Amino acid sequence: MTAAERQDRIIAMLRTERMVTMKRLAIALGCSMSTVNRDIATLSANGFPIETVRGRYGGGVKLMDWYHPQLLSLCPEQMSLLRKIAPMLDVKELQVLNSIIDQFGPRR
Repeated sequence: MTAAERQDRIIAMLRTERMVTMKRLAIALGCSMSTVNRDIATLSANGFPIETVRGRYGGGVKLMDWYHPQLLSLCPEQMSLLRKIAPMLDVKELQVLNSIIDQFGPRR
């Protein structure tokens, strides 16, 4: 995985969860915590609103409180249509449909 791909995944995780520990990022990305630290420093230097919070139990990396990116998600009508067509799809197409729903469906 390249540095850019890792940084994109860090951003995606933070947008989903708002705060993640460095250890969890390292495990999810399959790299060392030093690599995660460098990626976080690069993202911060490039203006992405990340802050690190020190602390053994409450520490990690988080999006700054003021930053609320507009998350793209499917509206109820779109979800309803996708559920209606799901039974008509073959296995491979259904996997693609489920990945779309996982990525853009309502957050639980």
